[in-house]
Amino acid sequence: MTGRRSFWGWGTTDAALDPSEQERIAGTVGELFGIPTPTADPPPRLEDLDLRESRISAPAALADLMTADRFERASHTYGKSFRDIVRGLAAEFPHPPDLVALPRDADDVARILDWCSDSAVAAIPYGGGSSVVGGVEPLVGDAYAGTVSLDLRRLGRVLEVDGESRAARIQAGVYGPALEDQLRPHDLTLRHYPQSFEFSTLGGWIATRGGGHYATLHTHIDDFVENITAVTPRGLFETRRVPGSGAGPSPDRLMIGSEGALGVITEAWMRVMDRPRFRARASVRFTDFTAGAAAARALAQSGLHPTNCRLLDATEAAIARR
Repeated sequence: MTGRRSFWGWGTTDAALDPSEQERIAGTVGELFGIPTPTADPPPRLEDLDLRESRISAPAALADLMTADRFERASHTYGKSFRDIVRGLAAEFPHPPDLVALPRDADDVARILDWCSDSAVAAIPYGGGSSVVGGVEPLVGDAYAGTVSLDLRRLGRVLEVDGESRAARIQAGVYGPALEDQLRPHDLTLRHYPQSFEFSTLGGWIATRGGGHYATLHTHIDDFVENITAVTPRGLFETRRVPGSGAGPSPDRLMIGSEGALGVITEAWMRVMDRPRFRARASVRFTDFTAGAAAARALAQSGLHPTNCRLLDATEAAIARR
């Protein structure tokens, strides 16, 4: 990842659209909806935000793990839904987290959760911040003294690779590109590419039961999880790492899709696979959408399992060409 993350929207500041690109997109929007060409509002500036003061302070024992930096607090206020981005663009940040915690390992996570529990502070797990369901927004009501956004980006390593079993033990805070970069020297890949791949983390994929673009065979993150380790307010949660089991309900499923409500995922053993040696792609045009849907169904049911098959309608295809 290059450049600084945008505190209000998607992507990095060095990848922002220039004026000519904004005008071209505005023209496309006006044409599609039959309206006058809209104008782009200028993005908000960090120094102009009206951020409330932090209501809590980090204890001395955790001071090196927590920050009240304006950029960090603003960046951890919203996810990346349309509603979030609209509010960010409008410079509306009424409920930023009071502190952002940056643990270095599972022990730090446990210490932070212990302090939060003892101090009536809400702890909100934060992966890459790409949530579109309000999962990272620190809007918790008046029952808490404050909020801490628990960002796991320092837990970003592939810790162990079992080449014989084709599995890897991976920390939950690793972003998609960094994960693949660390598996590449082993000629392995996780092969999980959600739309948010560049700005989301392994722990986030597991906690949200994420789905990937390679969707004609393995798509949900469930398909890759062998074991999960998480820190909960009651202690460490760790499932057994086994190739497969038929012994009743799978404890992994307690955490997969739990949205961080049951604990903070810190690492997991994940099934990986050999990195592909060859790639090929093709585009096909159909006379109408119904014919395209029939072809996509036939391909999905053929057992050929291409890595991806995407059907675009006429409007989406026209936008993609622009």
